[in-house]
Amino acid sequence: MKEFLYNIIYGIFYLVSKLPYRALYVISDIANLVLYHIVRYRRDIVRRNITSAFPEKSLEECISIERGFYKWFCDYFVETVKLMSVSRQELLSRIEFRGIDKIEECFDRGQTCAGILGHYGNWELLSATGLVIKKHPEAVIGLIYHPLRSQLFDRLFINMRQSMGGVCVPKKDILRYLVSFRSQNLMNLFGYIADQAPRYRNIHLWLPFLNHDTPVFTGAERIMRKMNNAVFYIDVERPERGKYIYTFKLMTDKPGEMPEFEITKKFFVMLEQTIRREPRFYLWSHNRWKRTREEFDKEFKIENGHVVRK
Repeated sequence: MKEFLYNIIYGIFYLVSKLPYRALYVISDIANLVLYHIVRYRRDIVRRNITSAFPEKSLEECISIERGFYKWFCDYFVETVKLMSVSRQELLSRIEFRGIDKIEECFDRGQTCAGILGHYGNWELLSATGLVIKKHPEAVIGLIYHPLRSQLFDRLFINMRQSMGGVCVPKKDILRYLVSFRSQNLMNLFGYIADQAPRYRNIHLWLPFLNHDTPVFTGAERIMRKMNNAVFYIDVERPERGKYIYTFKLMTDKPGEMPEFEITKKFFVMLEQTIRREPRFYLWSHNRWKRTREEFDKEFKIENGHVVRK
């Protein structure tokens, strides 16, 4: 029964993906009206996040960002669905990769790479990165992801994300995969979306981010150090609807020589710069600041590198 249901849903999404981009953006515009004005999807969270992140902006400016966010958010969904059937040639005509030569230089000298990014722009389209790495076509290009609660939609999104030759690896399994690739002498580049809100027991660092004292994940940095990755920040621009520029900016090729948490700190500084440049393309619907330092300090403490209850 589950397989039958998956095939039905997959078929519907695939048929939608066959529509030209202009038709998909009409669907996106309709969805935006429904989501913003009728369903009012997470409007309270989005408004609170934006106004608290930019206290220097007027309410009118914040509402303009809010409206722009919902319009982009619906575009993100149809652009991702389009991955199911879009040709590689058409997709590459809509996205530009910069800094790929620096990744290939790392591969030339036998150093694997890691890309660190936030929920900004359409991160799903980064699955096409492998299409522009010409000197090392054998390299494994992938995305580390957190499985969705719905197994059906988790499987559907994995199908979309892997349609351009990338590999999806659950975050709990990534270290095992990387060790396996190293034993096979396979160059690889994996993307870490590192701006999610950790649970209290996973909080080892707080940083200033968008006018908030923010708990952040440090696990990505630990893996990058362990694997001696060259670390790239992935900056995203959206110059016009349906067009993206992904720039790989080298943060360090000697992660072990950097002070602890320095990679994570630099990442959040760079991500905030990206967001402030064009705020509407950030995922404001995520309840990012639901955990506070006051609550953490009241209930938890860090002992020997582990978070424990007081």
